[in-house]
Amino acid sequence: MTERTPVLSVRGLSVRFLLPGGRRVAAVTDAHFDVAPGECLALIGESGCGKSVLASALLGLLPANAQTAGGALLGELDLLTAGEHTLARTVRGRRIGLIPQSPAAHLTPVRTIRSQTEETVARLTGVRGRAALRAAAERAAGRAEFPADHLDRYPHELSGGLAQRAATALALIGDAPLLLADEPTTGLDRDLVDRTVDELRRHVDADGGRALLMITHDLAAAERVADRVAVMYAGRIVELTDAKAFFGAPGPRHPYSRGLLDALPDRAFTPIPGMPPELGALPAGCAFAARCDRVTGDCAVLPPLTDSVACHHPVPVAAPEDIRA
Repeated sequence: MTERTPVLSVRGLSVRFLLPGGRRVAAVTDAHFDVAPGECLALIGESGCGKSVLASALLGLLPANAQTAGGALLGELDLLTAGEHTLARTVRGRRIGLIPQSPAAHLTPVRTIRSQTEETVARLTGVRGRAALRAAAERAAGRAEFPADHLDRYPHELSGGLAQRAATALALIGDAPLLLADEPTTGLDRDLVDRTVDELRRHVDADGGRALLMITHDLAAAERVADRVAVMYAGRIVELTDAKAFFGAPGPRHPYSRGLLDALPDRAFTPIPGMPPELGALPAGCAFAARCDRVTGDCAVLPPLTDSVACHHPVPVAAPEDIRA
């Protein structure tokens, strides 16, 4: 994308949860990726594959039984080793804006949306004065298509879609260099999905120095906004590639990635057979092997991420004449 220093550089990020009896859950394993200035990277995959755990690790929001390894550089700051004081005072909201997966739980239940929005504006932008804060809060709401006449409502009075838009408005206020959007289109109808991801794209494009890491199940939203796509399966990134190539020609090369696209109603509408493995009992080799029609004995060995795909038998790249056909 660019020769500029990445906004976020993740190297070997792993997360393990320690459970009673000495059991360990490998929630994220050896994740490597960059997010460049001006870029949107969409992280996709089935529920339970580790996407949201990765996001929580970046923000220092993992539970006490989690262990992390590797590094995640935001500029020169390693997010995995930074203390809570640094993360709370200088990172969350200011350098990383978060659109949470569960906005209703993220919002303070005993305060109105206006109160929470005005407080965020005051803390992150320095705006002061009752009239100025009121106007700034309404502008922030407008960016996320949140209706101004709902600002004086409490979170429990909002629909799921409105709560999502309120959380999006709060995340955009600080104009953070990195926006981390965890399922930002949950509960929205198709028109609002398009407008929401378009606003996230505008946030990235505003000065060329911002970046977006979007975690999503919505492949249509990912196709609309992403520059690159990272596919996660059973805690590992199994493909990392250009979004246009992924959604168009030549298409993804990992069989699991192909399966995700083929399951869409506007494509083959064919589900992937079987179920993902338990993260507490992963096989030694390729975790997708039991569901894959390209499996051989080679798949008993874990494939490294090579040439954008972690697979012993990736789908061949089509010849130019095949793509034209």
